[in-house]
Amino acid sequence: MDILNEVKKIHEKLVELRRDFHLHPELSMKEYRTATRIEEELDKLGIEHYRSAGTGVVGFIRGEAATQPAKNTGADESESNVGHQNSTREAKDRVVALRADIDALPILERDDRTYCSENKGVMHACGHDLHNASLLGAAIVLANNKDKFAGTVKLIFQPGEEIGAGAQEMIKNSEVKGVERIFGLHVAPDLRCGQVGVTTAINNAAVDHFRIEIEGKATHVSTPQLGIDALYIAAQTVVALQALVTRTTSPIDPVVIGIGILNSGTSYNIVSGSGVIEGTTRTTSAKTRQDVRDKITKTAQNIAEIYGGSAKVIWTDYTSALINDERASEEVREVVRDILGDEAIKTRPISLGGDNFAEFILEVPGAYAYLGTSNEDKPNTLIQIHNEGFDIDENALDIGAALYAEYAIKWLNADFN
Repeated sequence: MDILNEVKKIHEKLVELRRDFHLHPELSMKEYRTATRIEEELDKLGIEHYRSAGTGVVGFIRGEAATQPAKNTGADESESNVGHQNSTREAKDRVVALRADIDALPILERDDRTYCSENKGVMHACGHDLHNASLLGAAIVLANNKDKFAGTVKLIFQPGEEIGAGAQEMIKNSEVKGVERIFGLHVAPDLRCGQVGVTTAINNAAVDHFRIEIEGKATHVSTPQLGIDALYIAAQTVVALQALVTRTTSPIDPVVIGIGILNSGTSYNIVSGSGVIEGTTRTTSAKTRQDVRDKITKTAQNIAEIYGGSAKVIWTDYTSALINDERASEEVREVVRDILGDEAIKTRPISLGGDNFAEFILEVPGAYAYLGTSNEDKPNTLIQIHNEGFDIDENALDIGAALYAEYAIKWLNADFN
């Protein structure tokens, strides 16, 4: 079966879906309309589904091909991870998961496109509308070709990726229990439409959020000795945190400490009694991740203590580092080669942006591919993600759907080389 040709037959449907999601973006964990729209499409296809993590949707497509023992995939049966225990399983028992994230960003879209966001201040500026529509496109192809495979395709429409929430909730709900492989896609405006980035091992950094709450003592500026200046403590803390990267971490071990919020003070003539700093860290190893967290906490607390105040540091884990499984990465390259040719396969450098698809890969061997969405003839497609003018070449919808569908079929049929 020529998967890409099958998908091209429903291109207009995919464009319609993508533009509908783009018109009605919703923030993380509030994707109520989006989830309902997904369910409507799955109902049309007769696909069993249920809600997970509030606004997430999980669907099942069960193949109807004659079953036979799955041939050896080269996996090591001695490994405890369920994802590797597949070489002797019956084909009908095999399970592969396909994941798309569905949330949008708090960005005011600025353009005159007919499908601009109708939800003011919220925008699909990270391509999750494409992910969503492409996975639904794959669902259409798979539902119409159940005789081509045995086993089960699990469709995971994940909420809350932008705030690092949805994947963890779905894992707690056992959504990847029994799954042997998981595959996901993300838009990549740095790649041209028709190119796909597949990189073995680390792809994205671990992302953490920190909030530092500083307590001082307010007083009139004319008597500073009677107060404890929380604003001054906050300012010294911000400067000191930047030095942690330049003086306490290795230049060849990427680390980012970014501070985006500093709030302190109530009036020009009052020594500030409290302050708040908020920021994020990006790291690429578990050890460095913990080391940086410990250093930030200690630095904030020590500086506050020096000046008579106190600091409370609150950490929120957004996502682990995204590390593609070696064998799964090669499987994805094989799929790209089949659909687009060897020249379409690209290797992207490590990104210090994060994606909590990483949490799924920690549970199940899998790979995350980056789907080229730019076209030099369409200027907005050259704009990077998280920008008010971001857009995609909608021909990438077909490629995304084809990659999802073919990966599932080849895995379930144990058809990889």
